Amino acid sequence: MEIFCKLDNLQRTGSFKERGARNALAQLSREQQKRGVIAASAGNHAQALAYQGSLLGIPATVVMPKFAPLIKVTNCEKLGATVVFHGKDFGEAKAHAHEIASERGLAYIDGYNDAAIIAGQGTMGLEILEQIPNVDAVIIPVGGAGLLAGVSLAIKTLRPNTKIVAVEAENVASFSAALEAGRPRKITMQPTLADGLAIPQIGANAFQIARPLVDLVVTVSEEEIALAILRLVELEKSVVEGAAATPLAACMSGKLNELAGKRVVLLLCGGNIDPNVLSRVIERGLVADGRLGRFTAVISDRPGGLADLAKQIASIGASIKQVVHDRAFASPDVSAVNVSCTVETRNHQHLAELRALLKSRGVETYDAT
Repeated sequence: MEIFCKLDNLQRTGSFKERGARNALAQLSREQQKRGVIAASAGNHAQALAYQGSLLGIPATVVMPKFAPLIKVTNCEKLGATVVFHGKDFGEAKAHAHEIASERGLAYIDGYNDAAIIAGQGTMGLEILEQIPNVDAVIIPVGGAGLLAGVSLAIKTLRPNTKIVAVEAENVASFSAALEAGRPRKITMQPTLADGLAIPQIGANAFQIARPLVDLVVTVSEEEIALAILRLVELEKSVVEGAAATPLAACMSGKLNELAGKRVVLLLCGGNIDPNVLSRVIERGLVADGRLGRFTAVISDRPGGLADLAKQIASIGASIKQVVHDRAFASPDVSAVNVSCTVETRNHQHLAELRALLKSRGVETYDAT
């Protein structure tokens, strides 16, 4: 594919959410602007409301689930929002936000189902067509479907032949569930690297807009998301969160072969990933790429056994990252010891070649648990 990246991870608050937030806040009455607004958010919508609210002089309160990434919480507070923690997931946080809105007379700004929010997100579609008029396909992450609805409506209106591909994390595939049921329905979510897509039920308005405009829906695994984050860091020097990596993950999954040779735009919609999570994700990406591997080798416990193992690993060009002896739970042979080895290799084939070499030299290896 000829790939272009729409870099909304470089927005002031690190995501596309500012587009919709600005539009929604600007349309409130003067009286409501004085009272303020509230929203539930895993982080990006909250930051967008906080920042744009501060520019417009509108107080913002955000309710975050307790799992919200720390970097998003910290940034929200720095931008002047009042942060309330409630619930184990987005659904519980949203219910609590509605309660507070009723009590205090605050306007609830839905992060993906409000018409003004959807329209604001659609400005990204307009910009894409200004920059890449002959685009063949646009790959859009989908959580609550506000971004998908706005961008697909803008693009299909102006260039109907452009394909719209919606991509979901398989652990939070609420859009696919809605398509199957014919309406939005609540799903049971699993933990995901794409926390920005972790919405248990997509918006009804967003679904009605997006449903007839989407040409293809694909899901990607956690392993594919981790690998996509690694690729973007290494090749594009771009730091993105899990949700923003899903379009590239879809390209790498082998599920979009019909787009080979086409002009494709990926929406890198956010860059607010916790640095601690990023380091772990990069390691998971290295494992998925075959560049970090682990196995257990059974070697002699006599002097020189470990040195010989290290020499054999080095001889094929692999690098030892960590070695751990295990005598207590080794085989019944008291002259042998289990050694857990973490090694750096070029790819999956290189790792397989290393294990084949060790086997040929009489060293048995098996997958580490």
